Amino acid sequence: MDEIGLSVKNLSVYYSDRPAVKNVSLDFAAKQVTALIGPSGCGKSTFLRSLNRMNDLIPTSKVTGEIWIKEDDINSPSTDVVSLRQKIGMVWQRPNPFHKSIYENIAFGPRYHGVKNKKQLDQIVEESLTRAALWDETKDRLHHSALTLSGGQQQRLCIARSIAVQPDIILMDEPASALDPVSTAKIEELIGELKQDYCIIIVTHNMYQAARVSQKTAFFLLGELVEYDATDKMFTNPQKAETSDYISGRFG
Repeated sequence: MDEIGLSVKNLSVYYSDRPAVKNVSLDFAAKQVTALIGPSGCGKSTFLRSLNRMNDLIPTSKVTGEIWIKEDDINSPSTDVVSLRQKIGMVWQRPNPFHKSIYENIAFGPRYHGVKNKKQLDQIVEESLTRAALWDETKDRLHHSALTLSGGQQQRLCIARSIAVQPDIILMDEPASALDPVSTAKIEELIGELKQDYCIIIVTHNMYQAARVSQKTAFFLLGELVEYDATDKMFTNPQKAETSDYISGRFG
């Protein structure tokens, strides 16, 4: 039985009373990659943003339902959202490094959460960049601007920045869609390594990418969860006609 990293119960998301996600219940296993797939506008990115309360930033949004990390429902009014986003990191579609040095990009989060010791920060920076397969490429220019890195390097930097605060879960919203094939391959390889320690949930439009990196796949359509299963089973023997039509390219 897989350990549960995150449990979603009856989650709905509304924008100005229009439902974007409709009554979704889904468990995400720890130390595993789950891919969220579906056509544009199906609700998968809205669902992903719900998992660390990013929809709170949209004034017209309303979220109902429960999202549990262990004994805590993150949708509870008493939830400290800053602490929550330390537990649940986010990597966006396009790399978004801070306009700071490579070192400061990584040190920012730990420092914000109370780490002041220079030696400890140095260690966190090195370990995070190493885990993101970026240390060898940056160790001699840590105090250069992060904006001098290539797009693929910037995205790996953003992943390193996310893991520097020791999250339990990493959310990825099409993390390779803006990258070239070589950089995409590096990101996918990195995801494969990180799943040994993290629950990873990734939105992707790329069916081949979902098949390569994930162990479970959830198919969304019109805001609803249509099917959820082991990735290899879903891609070879989907149970729902809509899933089969999407995966085979009949729509989407």
